[in-house]
Amino acid sequence: MKTIGSILLIVVTLNCLAKSPFKGSQAIVKSEFVYTAEEVSFPSCHASTIVETPEGMIAAWFGGTEERAPDVCIYTSICNQGKWSKPAMAADGIHEGKQYPCWNPVLFRKNNGDVVLYYKVGPTPRDWWGLYKTSKDNGKTWSSATRIPNDLLGPIKNKPVRLSDGKILYPTSFETSETWNSYMETSDQDLNNWQRIKLDNGTYQTIQPTVLFYKNQTLQLLFRSKNKTIIESWSKDNGQTWSALAPTSLPNNNSGLDAVTLANGNQALIFNPITKGRNKLGIAVSKDGINWEAAVLLEDDQNTRGEYSYPAIIQAKNGMIHVTYTWKRELIKHAIIDPSKLKTKPILNGEWPEE
Repeated sequence: MKTIGSILLIVVTLNCLAKSPFKGSQAIVKSEFVYTAEEVSFPSCHASTIVETPEGMIAAWFGGTEERAPDVCIYTSICNQGKWSKPAMAADGIHEGKQYPCWNPVLFRKNNGDVVLYYKVGPTPRDWWGLYKTSKDNGKTWSSATRIPNDLLGPIKNKPVRLSDGKILYPTSFETSETWNSYMETSDQDLNNWQRIKLDNGTYQTIQPTVLFYKNQTLQLLFRSKNKTIIESWSKDNGQTWSALAPTSLPNNNSGLDAVTLANGNQALIFNPITKGRNKLGIAVSKDGINWEAAVLLEDDQNTRGEYSYPAIIQAKNGMIHVTYTWKRELIKHAIIDPSKLKTKPILNGEWPEE
């Protein structure tokens, strides 16, 4: 009987091991919270963003009673020599004497070194408007708010990018009660001469695109969608025109994603590699934007109501990959990934591979 019991135990153990997801944990240099619950007055947070300056990193997010509450404001924290500062309010939603909720901050550093904090204010995503503030001291202080002109919104969730002609390209989108649609905006480095670039959304319901770069002025957009898959579009002329939106092989759970082109030309995508829930968060890499491989599984919560979402990803000058994301709507988490230590496995049929 002991022999049979031992065999059964071994079989069950091996079966469990076989179903363990690929994690790639050896590439994680650091994983930490940007702040503790005791350091802030707000119980809920979401939609983080991160940018590098000569002094370190700046992270921003919105925080308040809960998403959509009038007391939701934009907060920032500065990481200098590996330590995050106590969060400070950078923007509120006061407009014409009334308090509105703030939404989706996005950080970007201009060619002259100024840091820009883009964000939205309004009662809902269907009614919000875009604003920005600038900082000349790497996020310590901020200018007064400027409204983005011509009813444009600026970057809706993910970071803008610099084009080879000097323009800033903004991935953006708008929502109505009936439809989602993505498009692009541009401005010059002085944040003037804003223009809109139309995309052919077709029948796809998409928002919150992110931008990737390839050779010969080729760009790729990846979108959040309601279609259970990440959607894409390509440009062959440095972002002036784009192909009709089409599905990729990657799953999407109707939640935010972000991506960055690495210094070696590879692409890194952070997303929820599932079609339902937000309880799993991973990083995938690709050489061509078509074939993707699992690289790092940052979160894998068996509680399907757990939430790890709305990530942001950049590569620092020293080569390290930095990500921030929402942790259970309670805190913002920061992780550093060493790309030289990545060991990957192909993502086939949209399924995250097993160990």
